[in-house]
Order: sequence, then C-alpha cells, then structure tokens
Amino acid sequence: MRTEWTGFNGGTWEDEINVRDFIQKNYTLYEGDESFLAGPTKDTQDLWEQVLDLSKKEREAGGVLDMDTKIVSTITSHGPGYLDKSKEKIVGFQTDKPFKRSFQPYGGIRVAQKACEQYGYEVDPELVEFFTVHRKTHNAGVFDAYTPEMRACRSSHIITGLPDAYGRGRIIGDYRRVALYGVDRLIEDKKDQKDNTRTIMYSDVIREREELSEQIRALGELKKLAEIYGLDISKPATNVQEAIQAVYFGYLAAVKEQNGAAMSLGRTSTFIDIYAERDLKNGTFTEEQIQEFVDHFIMKLRMVKFARTPEYNALFSGDPTWVTESIGGIGIDGRPLVTKTSFRYLHTLTNLGTAPEPNMTVLWSTRLPENFKRYCAKMSIETSSIQYENDDLMRVTHGDDYAIACCVSSMRVGKEMQFFGARANLAKCLLYAINGGVDEISKKQIGPKYRPITSEYLDYDEVMDRYDDMMTWLAKVYVNALNIIHYMHDKYCYEKIQMALHDKNVKRYFATGIAGLSVVADSLSAIKYAKVKAIRDENGVVVDYEVEGDFPKYGNNDERVDKIATEIVHKFMQKIRGNHTYRGGVPTMSILTITSNVVYGKHTGNTPCGRRQGEPLAPGANPMHGRDTHGAVASLSSVAKISFKDAQDGISNTFSIVPGALGKDDQVFMGDLEVDLD
Repeated sequence: MRTEWTGFNGGTWEDEINVRDFIQKNYTLYEGDESFLAGPTKDTQDLWEQVLDLSKKEREAGGVLDMDTKIVSTITSHGPGYLDKSKEKIVGFQTDKPFKRSFQPYGGIRVAQKACEQYGYEVDPELVEFFTVHRKTHNAGVFDAYTPEMRACRSSHIITGLPDAYGRGRIIGDYRRVALYGVDRLIEDKKDQKDNTRTIMYSDVIREREELSEQIRALGELKKLAEIYGLDISKPATNVQEAIQAVYFGYLAAVKEQNGAAMSLGRTSTFIDIYAERDLKNGTFTEEQIQEFVDHFIMKLRMVKFARTPEYNALFSGDPTWVTESIGGIGIDGRPLVTKTSFRYLHTLTNLGTAPEPNMTVLWSTRLPENFKRYCAKMSIETSSIQYENDDLMRVTHGDDYAIACCVSSMRVGKEMQFFGARANLAKCLLYAINGGVDEISKKQIGPKYRPITSEYLDYDEVMDRYDDMMTWLAKVYVNALNIIHYMHDKYCYEKIQMALHDKNVKRYFATGIAGLSVVADSLSAIKYAKVKAIRDENGVVVDYEVEGDFPKYGNNDERVDKIATEIVHKFMQKIRGNHTYRGGVPTMSILTITSNVVYGKHTGNTPCGRRQGEPLAPGANPMHGRDTHGAVASLSSVAKISFKDAQDGISNTFSIVPGALGKDDQVFMGDLEVDLD
C-alpha cells in the first residue's frame, strides 16, 4: 500500500480506479448530533468580509465587477489569484483575481462577446477575428446544421433554453479521483485505455482515441494548474487539507474550461470525511482546522462566476451556476452514508451565512440517522438553503454513489453523464394543436400545417387527437435539434477534463424536459369537464378562450385532472423515445422549470384554463398559482402520481411553508421528528 494511504482499509480501489469501493471500505458512519461542530476562525471571518465587500461592489457595478477580455480561459491560462494568500487554506480562482469573469469563446464567440459588451467591456478585436474566421465554435457549427424548422421553433419559444450558445453542463467529473490517486496515476490509466481501443479504425474508434488523447492532455494541464499555485497533485493526497484542495483543483479546472449551464460538484463530503477522521485520530488537525478547510472550500465554490448574457440571466432568474453537492443517502448495504463532514458542509450555512451556491442537496431517506434529520430540519428552517431529493427512489436505478447535476438530474459519479437539453413548451404545443401549427402570438406557421379546429366550442376528443399529432412533431424536431447541439459540442467544445475524470465506457443520458404541465392539465380538464369557447381574431386564429362552468384543477389530489397530467407526461416521453438520439443516449425527461417558467410564460398566449398571455407558467410539476386549494399534502399527492419512469431526469414541486402552518409556532413536526426553534 502507498504511504499516502497508510491507515486506510485496502480493497479493489487499490488496483483499479474505484472511488466507491474506497468509500465503502473506509467511511465512518456518524449518528451523533451537531454539538462537535466548530465556528468560523478569524481567518475565515476576514476572508468572508472581503467576499461580502466584493459582492456589494459587484451589485453596485450592475452585476459584473470585472471581465477578462484578452485571455481565452483554459485550465492553465491565468496566473495565481488570491483574496489573501496568508489566510487562504484552500486556493484557486478561475482567473488571476476573485470576481473577475473569464472569457470562454469556444461555446460561441458572439454570445461571449455579447456577455462582455452588455456590461461595458470590449473583447480584444484579434480574439473576435480569430474565433470568427480562423477557429469555428460550437455555436457556429450548430447554426450551420440547424434546419429552418428548428430555427423557427427556437424563435417562437415552443422550444426554449436550447444549449446552443453555451456549455451544456450536467457532466459531473469525479473530482475525488484527483485526491485519492493523484494525477499521474489517472494519466497512466487513460494511456492504458487508449492502448486498448479496438484496432479497426471505424469512426467511433477514431473519435474515442482522439477524445482519450484530449483527456490525457487535460490531466497534464490539471497538474500544471496546481503547480501555478505552488502545489503538487501528481501523487495522492496525504491529509484532509490536501484532499479538499485536490478535489477543488479538479473542479476548478472544469469551470476554467467550460461555461457550463450546471457545473455540479458531485458527492464529496463522505469521501472527504475519511481523510478528516484519519487526521483527527492521528492528531494532524483539530476539528476547528478541518471546519476551516471546509469553510474555505465552500467559500471558493460560492465565488464561481461565469460571463453570462442578460438573456441567460433572465431565463434563469439570476446568475446561477448550480454547484450542486449531494449529501447523505443510504448505501445499498443499508448503512447511511452520513458522516461528520455531512454536518460540516451544512454548517457552512451558519459559519458563512446562507447562499444559493453551492446547492446543498440532501439525499433523503427515512432511514437517515435521527440526529442528522433533526439537524437538516433545523438548518432548513434557519436558512431555507437546503434542497431534498428522494434517495430511496433514485438509489434503485443509480446505486449509492450517484450525485445530482443541476437541480434534480441524477447520475452515477464518473460512470454516467447527461446530454442536457432545454424544455419543450407543452402549453404552447396545445395552442398549436388548436390553431393548426400557427403561433398564437406571431401568427406565423411554425408547426406543421395541420387542419385547425374550427368549432366554436372545443371538443375534448378532437383536441386530444390534434394534440397527439402536434406532440409527435414537437418531439421529433426537439430531439433532432439536440442531436445537432451535442454533436457540435463534442466537436468544438469537448469537456475534456470532466470526461478525463470518468470511466472509459460512459453511460450517456439524453435529457429532455417539458414546461407548462399544469397549464396543459387544467386546460384539457376545462375542455373536458366545463365548456370552453374559442375566441378567434379576424384571420380565424384562436387567441382567447371563454370558460363556462367549473372544472377540476391539478394540484388538489383530484384523479380526474391528475390522470390527464400523468397521461400527457407518459405520452410525450414515449414520443421522445421514438426518435434517434446522439451517441445512443438513453432518453430521459424532467419537469423542473424552477425559474425559467417565467420566461416561457411571456411567450405563451392565452390558454383554455383561463391563464392570460404572458402570465408565468407554474414552475416544474407545480400546480398553477392559486389553483391548489386543498393544501400542501393534496398538492404533493398530485405531483407524486407522475411516474418516475416517465420523468427520470427529475420532478420538482417548489413551495414554501411557514412553521406555523404545520401546527405550532415554536416547533416543527415531521412524523415523530420534533425540532425546537429556539
């Protein structure tokens, strides 16, 4: 056993790249309470004051404090950057100073240029010329291949948020590998993979060999990144500080290279805890020091910044990066994966204050230790900064070493990735079905020129028949557009460091998504159970609706309308599955528009449920605003009826509850779980 691994239990992980085996053989379950936790050190407080001051200056400057306009961001493009070198226990920034956003043109020079110009910065003209004339970008490749139909769908917003002008995200590098094995071992492994590719040069073999070469090169650059900061990650980490630093360098390399839509961290807390426990036992570090390392790590993650266009910020209601960390969960052997560092990560919300990044996601199970559940509930109440995912549901398909990318997308770390892919606006699709493919706002023929509905009152069976045809068309153009995007991204903006931290044979998911589910369910319910009169303009296009009578609304645990919602999800997923996907990606679907539903609503006309043009769609699988009148349990029950098999990429139901709504002003009850708020 290597000297760096002294004190660890051996296993398969010694002979092959297998982080899960290392964790299972070595982690220490913690079932105690939070009383061991340490507060922030003086250095932590001083550094965080600097961050808060920079954040204030950034807001005063209009949202961007500084941008690099002369250096193309790569893993090794910039010199070292610090807040205060003497106080930072975990080091590294995307550029040479904090809050300076990097220039990343490989996704698209025009969008990178626009992101700078909108905030008063001018990109070096030579760089603009180079990435316009001499070096093709992902965005240019995509628009070269788009069909007129795809462009029309994009412009009309029936498909919105296509990752055709920025990094696609939803790829979680197994950054833990850097700490456990060191970069040299990872390079050796990738070289072996390249030496053992098939020998007949079919196109897929050629691509595989080129990608492995890119990965090897990226790992070499990762080692140089550490050297820029005077550190050596060629060999395994020897203590918890080195382990955290190595994990962060792996992640830092990824965000220096990619302007990803969702640059998630993975599932690192239980892994890091193994080093922490060894160091505590050996007296290498104190609890206060270990918490300081964690605090500085989280501080760095909070400062990840990308150059985004105002349109991107509008779509996602801000400037999110979705640095998601998955915490807890249950092992397939029944042991909870909760450790002291699970507490330490959440404790940063106390030491540093609340923040949306990183997205702390607890993999929830009723079998989690009672004290950890109490602490999670307490921190949720105090901070409103914790997300929960159903571990019992996801563990069945993904095992016990998966993580969440973005909001709810689950994948096995280092073994699976996802081709991320926007949303199809099913509410707008319903309006297209009624109008024979004519857009209700622009009045342009966007969809197929099917025969529109001409009756004064809408008939449920007729509408459903037309809607089925229109969904078939939408699924086809949607998947084909994504096929182009992912082909071009692999060609011109390949995520080489993230994929270097994956196995050779990666399972790929082909992510799709839908928006407007509750609007569709309520609209079809109104047509079926009430009377809906179509109001047409002078050209015969239906632009409004009059509803006569009442109808069941989604979100009230009413089977009549809930069944419509579940059937729509199932139908559209089946239509998605009926299309060819790039690189054999396994189709999945999400219902998780947590913020972008506002933008979708702006581009959707009046709907048969009574919603007005421009009004936001409900987020995710939520009921429409104000229509769930039977309480939280009924709302949750409606959403829970959607089959996970039909929406394996995630189903979200976002709402807030004040403590008093649960029965008492000073206590919260979750089953037999009681949490004091004093």
